[in-house]
Amino acid sequence: MVDIERFAAPLGATVTGVDVTHLDDATLAELGRAFAEHHVLVFPGQRLQPDELKAFASRWGPLQCHPYNGTEEHPEVMRLENRGKAKNPNEHWHSDMSYEPVPPKLTMLHAVEAPDLGGDTAFANQHLAFAELSGPLQALLRPLRAVHSAEGLARLYRQDPADAPRALHPVVRVHEERGDEALYVCRAFTTKFEGWRRAESAGLLEFLFEHSARPDFQARHRWRAGDLVMWDNRSVLHYAVHDHGDAARTIHRVQVQGGVANDLAREPDGQAAGSTAR
Repeated sequence: MVDIERFAAPLGATVTGVDVTHLDDATLAELGRAFAEHHVLVFPGQRLQPDELKAFASRWGPLQCHPYNGTEEHPEVMRLENRGKAKNPNEHWHSDMSYEPVPPKLTMLHAVEAPDLGGDTAFANQHLAFAELSGPLQALLRPLRAVHSAEGLARLYRQDPADAPRALHPVVRVHEERGDEALYVCRAFTTKFEGWRRAESAGLLEFLFEHSARPDFQARHRWRAGDLVMWDNRSVLHYAVHDHGDAARTIHRVQVQGGVANDLAREPDGQAAGSTAR
């Protein structure tokens, strides 16, 4: 019997009583409703091979490859290993691959091995973040779009930043299934507002970056080997905390492609925004 229990006030639920490799359609639909409500689902004790992880993720939609990573045997699967704090690319608040014109709607992480202490993943509810803004600021943000860029990632992976993917997205995103609004900017990838200079954008973006990660919007997951965690990139930001030194932490990651956020933003000339958005 499926049991779904909230683990934090702002977001998140733990799911027990299921084996994700053997789910009927009714159970999957129940999980879909829970996912829409809680934004983050944790499935403890799921010992999965990469093929099994991909098979479960595929039931939520088509898989989406990362532009800079993926294993040779399984290009849809990223293998995340502890390479030290200085080489951790995810110790910042972000929504996965928001620099893509069609970013993933959800990400799944499966823990192959986890440290005894540390290495948590933190999440922040962006529906709450938007709801807690004043009415006038909400009204200012709704029509805005922002540039998201993978330039920083390109440098990390020793690629040419000029070739990094870029996209325009609404600053306020309406969730396709829930119908409510969420803030959709992040420190990792959002560079400026469309039509604004970077210097003009900096002050308001800095406020939004700080506001979006307020402690009262957050929950944290403490990893154990076999944990499977999935989250909604349309609803939350996440942050990989590196406080576990050299302790082993090996995680497999997949992401499921979503829809276009509120009808993909348009360039001033009317063309759809894509990798050329600056």
